[in-house]
Amino acid sequence: MATLVFSAVGTMVAGPVGGAVGSLVGSQVDAALFGSPNRQGARLKELDVTTSSYGQPIARHFGRMRVGGQMIWAANLVEHSEVTGGGKGAASVTAYSYTASFAVAPSSRPILGLGRIWADGKLLRGEAGDLKAGGTLRIHRGTGDGELDPLLAAAQGAGQCPAHRDLAYVVFEDLDLSGFYNHIPSLTFEVIADAGFDLADILGEVIDQVDTQTTFDELAGFTSDGALADALATLDCVYPLDIDCAGTRLVIARERYQSAPKTVSEATRAVGDDEFSAATGISRRRAPRAEQPVSSLRYYDVSRDYLPGVQHATGRATPGQPRTLELPAALEASRARALVERVSGRLDWSRDTVTWRTAELDGDIAPGACVSFDQMPGRWRVREWEWRDTGIEITAERMPPTERAWSLALPTDPGQAHQQEDLPSAPTLIAAFELPYDPATGSPATARPLAAVSSGQANWNGAALYADRGDGSLLPLGPSGRTRCVMGRVTNLVAAASPLRYDRGSEIIVQLADNGMQLASATARQLAEGANVALVGEELIQFAQATLLSGGTWRLTGLLRGRGATENGIATHAAGETFVLVDSRLTSLDPAKLGSNSTRRIVAIGLGDPQGVGTGVALSGLTLRPPAPVHARTRILADGTRRFEWTRRARGLHDWRDGVDVPLIEETESYIVSFGPPGSPLAQWTTGQASLDLAPHIHAALAAQAPDERFHVVQKGTFALSDRLDLGPIA
Repeated sequence: MATLVFSAVGTMVAGPVGGAVGSLVGSQVDAALFGSPNRQGARLKELDVTTSSYGQPIARHFGRMRVGGQMIWAANLVEHSEVTGGGKGAASVTAYSYTASFAVAPSSRPILGLGRIWADGKLLRGEAGDLKAGGTLRIHRGTGDGELDPLLAAAQGAGQCPAHRDLAYVVFEDLDLSGFYNHIPSLTFEVIADAGFDLADILGEVIDQVDTQTTFDELAGFTSDGALADALATLDCVYPLDIDCAGTRLVIARERYQSAPKTVSEATRAVGDDEFSAATGISRRRAPRAEQPVSSLRYYDVSRDYLPGVQHATGRATPGQPRTLELPAALEASRARALVERVSGRLDWSRDTVTWRTAELDGDIAPGACVSFDQMPGRWRVREWEWRDTGIEITAERMPPTERAWSLALPTDPGQAHQQEDLPSAPTLIAAFELPYDPATGSPATARPLAAVSSGQANWNGAALYADRGDGSLLPLGPSGRTRCVMGRVTNLVAAASPLRYDRGSEIIVQLADNGMQLASATARQLAEGANVALVGEELIQFAQATLLSGGTWRLTGLLRGRGATENGIATHAAGETFVLVDSRLTSLDPAKLGSNSTRRIVAIGLGDPQGVGTGVALSGLTLRPPAPVHARTRILADGTRRFEWTRRARGLHDWRDGVDVPLIEETESYIVSFGPPGSPLAQWTTGQASLDLAPHIHAALAAQAPDERFHVVQKGTFALSDRLDLGPIA
């Protein structure tokens, strides 16, 4: 009530400045008459996020704060679609994604810049200024010469779009919403408004002709989202302010800590019996302890990403609800503890008051001055003085012995907080290859190219995949997804071994891309069911035992070699070749978009790949190429005819069944038998069965012509020829 009265009177007398001062005085009277509420100061909010309420005030921020903001402009969501698949009768899949363009004003005064940005509680922009999602960010600091934002100007028209000068705002253009469930996320901004600030910065933008040198060294930032009087009242709780309106300028300063207190002249007696302490001129009293003294301070903790924190003052617990001081400022936990100790200690000392009557008028003894009284120990702070006919009556309250008497170095714990690591955008790792035809999932007439896309950092957000068919143009293949494939490098030279036996002697040492990636061992039954398949160079292998040697380094033993008809890759290994675990995390590629050019490449572009990263397609043609025949045999019949025989294999059917042959996957069964160099054979035959009879006279003629050459056979598939099988020499 007194706050309203004093504010109204002050406004009538001295305008808005008087109203602000009157509010401060009135709040002190209110506290004396009606007591103080359990909460004091502007109630802290649980990290306000971006809103779009029309007509709401935009707060002023000083120093460094984490704040929300007001959305001042937004365009409709933009839908993007990419069609994958659909080649050669296969079903096509359309993937939809959405982007948004909008502008948010976090501060109603100019700022120096922005630090981190959080979206739905996750880091959207790091300390280094890198966006964790696709899109473009532009920061307008709110200076008086700010330029129009090009996107807003294009959307609203150059003659209709304001430059929003003296209003700090940011513009997001085409922000990728795939990581936010396709909605505009709730944003909070780390606003860097000033390198340092003081009370003059807070008052100077609202009140002219103000003189203040008050600094707030403990505060990293401060927010004012209401009336100036509210901000002053909040600061007065932790930094007591002296207000002097006697001169031509309003002077506001923190309580004075003079080098030496001013001595008040001796007390004067009064004649009237109705005066206080007429005989001595001195009245001293100590008020009882408040029922609910300030015992805690609520603030924004800098070390916990500006989450609200609470620090408690030492002292005996009192019954009832403790009184909490709400301070809309950012600071460290240790400084918050020192502040609440200071407030609590000062309130306890100030219970001791003295009223002193003197006959001398000293201009230096004004409200806020530090004084001492004769024969009364301690330092006292003048709260008020009154000039009466009996003398000048000074009312003062006891001050702590020194400024740091209640700033104890007490242990402080800010508490725990789950803070997201601010990692740079992760580069993409990619390997592309074809896998053998799988009857369970594919068609024998369609290639099966896949891409292993991964990264060495857990904060990788996926990449967009493109096909380069050899002409330099990029065709979109769709997104990779955010799940990382298990990839790495082989650090040793893998020894050659037979693909027909269980390889117990060889080992593969793999350094995975990230220490968090894992490999697992498998039983014989699990291996038979297709577990632990990996691509090592140009060879598909299976491993039974995976042993962790050190962070990210694994030893693989118990190997099955040349899986999926890749036995030709056994002899091509080199140290440093790529390792890829073949599992469901691989990304299927559209073979129709890849083309058949031998120089075709797969290109991945992620947030950490400004130039993109590309790779060729390993095992090219493996899906459509029939496996090479096996089990070559030569017999000489009774008439001298030589019979070459072999056993057919089939694409996608690698299990041997007793008593039956594998089904024919190709349209027809056909083989080409050749004699001589593979590139330019001396003779060639075509047969529709897994054998060929060579007459004696033909054999003799070939032996005479090229006695050192050999016979070979390949299967002629529907789309490609198999690798060669050596049938033996001419002799």
